[in-house]
Amino acid sequence: MSAAFSWIRPEPHGIHIVPANCWIDPSRAVDTALVTHGHADHARGGHGTTIATPETLAIMKLRYNTAEGAQPVHYGEVTKLPGGVQASYIPAGHVLGSAQILLEHAGERVIITGDYKRRPDPTCPPFEVTPCDIFITEATFGLPLFTHPPIEEEMAKLLARLNANPEACVLVGAYALGKAQRVIAELRRAGHTDPIYLHGAMEKMCRLYEEFGVDLGELRLVADHTKEEMRGSIIISPPSTLNDRWSRRLPDPITAMASGWMRVRQRARQRNVELPLIISDHADWNELTRTIEEVNPQESWITHGREEALLRWCQLHQRRARALSMVGYEDDEDD
Repeated sequence: MSAAFSWIRPEPHGIHIVPANCWIDPSRAVDTALVTHGHADHARGGHGTTIATPETLAIMKLRYNTAEGAQPVHYGEVTKLPGGVQASYIPAGHVLGSAQILLEHAGERVIITGDYKRRPDPTCPPFEVTPCDIFITEATFGLPLFTHPPIEEEMAKLLARLNANPEACVLVGAYALGKAQRVIAELRRAGHTDPIYLHGAMEKMCRLYEEFGVDLGELRLVADHTKEEMRGSIIISPPSTLNDRWSRRLPDPITAMASGWMRVRQRARQRNVELPLIISDHADWNELTRTIEEVNPQESWITHGREEALLRWCQLHQRRARALSMVGYEDDEDD
């Protein structure tokens, strides 16, 4: 790392903004944390002050019971940090409230993306390309084999299987924050107006999305309805429930899984998924490389995923880049 950017330092438990003594998405409690979004590999409780979008703070309060020290910042709003550092939050298109964080100091601009995607999503504002000097990008799907199909195709597959099996139900495994709400909203956009049933673990987050203006249509709890009532319906549940005892109460469930990892057939087989749906809340390979080209930074720092392939792509395209290894950054709940 050049001396010019010594004020921002990747360390094992997060990215350290040295003049302000603040941290981006730290994996342990610190005095001041700037949080990009509410997934557990980026957000945690115990900080003295947590600076994030109102949506992310609400998600953190719901999931981690964090309320003290919350400092909301809206998209585009400039926050002045100690040491002459300014921070701005810019939409990342990942989940509700997700943000890239633009840091400005000594005439230099650094963007930490957190997680992001480039596909349209009815549940959150789209990613905004913002020029900078250093671009810190995730690489969850940083291999050329990962190309996500249009979500309209995946919704059509889901609805076709449902229509072909009116006496059964389709049980979709989807993570509770982001993926579940996106699948529901895309089903509505595809014209599916019937009630959608939820595992109890999904309800509070869906209701929070609705509080922030995301229309999810009529949602019902599985626990409140009979097997007969749920025939011909779509049911959304955590991935862990697809093949456990809970699913036995459902009418002949066809198991589906919404994940970018469904591109890998072995993953679908391991989970006994009958209907793999390639739906991701992360950028695919083409979107990762396109984003670097559009942002056009002096240097890209690559973290949180398949760093080597994206680093090699940068080298082949005469773009300066380095790979970061961040302890605690494991993509275990949003894909």
